[in-house]
Amino acid sequence: MVVLVGYSSKYGATEGIAERIARKLREAGRDAEAKPVSVVETPDRYTAFVIGSAAYMGSWRKDAVEFVRGNLELLTSRPLWLFSSGPLGTATRNAEGRELILEAEPKQFDEFVAALEPLGTKVFFGALNPEALRRRDRLVRMIPAGRELLPEGDFRDWVAIDAWAATIAAELPASA
Repeated sequence: MVVLVGYSSKYGATEGIAERIARKLREAGRDAEAKPVSVVETPDRYTAFVIGSAAYMGSWRKDAVEFVRGNLELLTSRPLWLFSSGPLGTATRNAEGRELILEAEPKQFDEFVAALEPLGTKVFFGALNPEALRRRDRLVRMIPAGRELLPEGDFRDWVAIDAWAATIAAELPASA
């Protein structure tokens, strides 16, 4: 009985979150593996799923969306949790005073929650290493507004990630 912590990560921050969740599940006595959703060939071998993606401009990455949409029937028949990563920086509210974590929910969450009824959803802050950026993102970061939009640093809240993983481990059926 294996839990898939599947992810789609552009620069590695979401991968790091998925790896941490899988490790915490294993530490709690669950068999879990983290792997990119793009390489999952036999999803029906998993007994539960934690699926996450980096979010850009309000959307999950394409391969994560395709994985979920392509496996709707399977995902509705197994325990499922969804997470997203993306907001950067230390501010917890945007310029209008709204919670960044709530504002950063990818638009697919509404669709997926309605179709799949996951046991939980979560948005985590991400991380940005400017050295790893691809050309287009490096160019965006060169303009002053781009530096505000893409601040350098690791903003992941490991305590919150660990707590969420512990909640998942506790909610998993005994056979998962």
